[in-house]
Amino acid sequence: MFQASVRRLSGKGFSAPVIVTGEAFRFIVAEQLAQVEQVAQSILIEPEGRNTAPAILAAALAISKKDPKALMLVAPSDHVIPDATAFAATVQAAVPRAQAGDLVTFGITPTHPETGYGYLELAAGSDVGADTPQPLARFVEKPDAVLAAEMLTAGRYLWNAGIFLFTAETIIAAYNTHALEMRKAVDEALEKANADLGFTRLAPDAWAQADDISIDYAIMEKADNLAVMPFGKGWSDLGGWNAVWLESGQDADGNVCSDNATAIDCTDTLLRSETDGLQLVGIGLQNIVAIAMGDAVLVADKSQAQRVKEAVDALKAKGASQAVQLPRDYRPWGWYESLVIGGRFQVKRIVVHPGAALSLQSHHHRSEHWIVVEGTAKVTVDDTVQLISENQSVYIPLGAVHRMENPGKVLMVLIEVQTGSYLGEDDIIRYEDVYARS
Repeated sequence: MFQASVRRLSGKGFSAPVIVTGEAFRFIVAEQLAQVEQVAQSILIEPEGRNTAPAILAAALAISKKDPKALMLVAPSDHVIPDATAFAATVQAAVPRAQAGDLVTFGITPTHPETGYGYLELAAGSDVGADTPQPLARFVEKPDAVLAAEMLTAGRYLWNAGIFLFTAETIIAAYNTHALEMRKAVDEALEKANADLGFTRLAPDAWAQADDISIDYAIMEKADNLAVMPFGKGWSDLGGWNAVWLESGQDADGNVCSDNATAIDCTDTLLRSETDGLQLVGIGLQNIVAIAMGDAVLVADKSQAQRVKEAVDALKAKGASQAVQLPRDYRPWGWYESLVIGGRFQVKRIVVHPGAALSLQSHHHRSEHWIVVEGTAKVTVDDTVQLISENQSVYIPLGAVHRMENPGKVLMVLIEVQTGSYLGEDDIIRYEDVYARS
């Protein structure tokens, strides 16, 4: 979906994107851009998620340094918009209002009484099918099923897409009026930002002072220079599993199953196993979402699928790592995942891209044993450098200075067995790193 978003917002009428993302996704972003032959103007790294208001302001301030009158199209990367040409034409139709100083939000023609989206109520006399921006009466929070059905029948409501168009100076002026303290915090975070491998790391202390709030609450619901651009050519926000079910193409019984999932006597059900070798089977289910991963399983009624945030909050309260940590940890050289974790040991799968190298490092508290299962590894242990091929292994004693590299043309995969009193990722002393990490 990220690649689809980048493609959709490229070409005639679009400049290179400014991307705001989190620490865990920065290398995924760079790899995904390269795969579709796109280059970002800049990639801003949030020290922590603070919702959309600070993120959009950071991008606006960065863009404004080059051109205060630059047009900003703000678009999340989890949207499905099948007709990219129609969407580009809709964006162009909204440009005059944005250049005139309005904050333009995009509204989607509703196709069913959806309870997972916010809504936009157009002002009296507006046309929900117009091809020009329309006046906005108010924002409406996610409704219950009864209210959603009433709004669909009323015919003057659009789904709130969370897509916006304005000039950099217009949105910055709105923050100055409605969220001045946030403006100060984000300004400082950008001024004290550090350049890192083509990324811009926003300063953590200043960033933490910005309110954790959406742009709708912080700006849009307070502003008086709003307009709504209708779009009716197909759209879905895949922010919930019910939306994934809707967009995935159900079978004759209304079921959607991934390759590793099987439905028996089920109806209107989504079954996904995200882990190779983990089979998910549903029997006699109706209107159910079941998502199985290597470290967690979600089972919910499809009508309750939007409540995943509550599940994350509950896991955080229990101290469960699944709430805050991805199963795979991405690095500039590739990625790794933990397969087994014990009291004094951990087993990882490590995948290294061709030509990539991990840092030259040592550990205070653990030793390691590497077994190559695909490709060839160039391994440094203190003063010894050797090539390790498939089904060969090497031992890294505690305290030894070591590094692995992939000198080949294909992915190199190895199994790492760690043993020791402490196995955290912060037990790394780096002596040399081609990626300039501290």
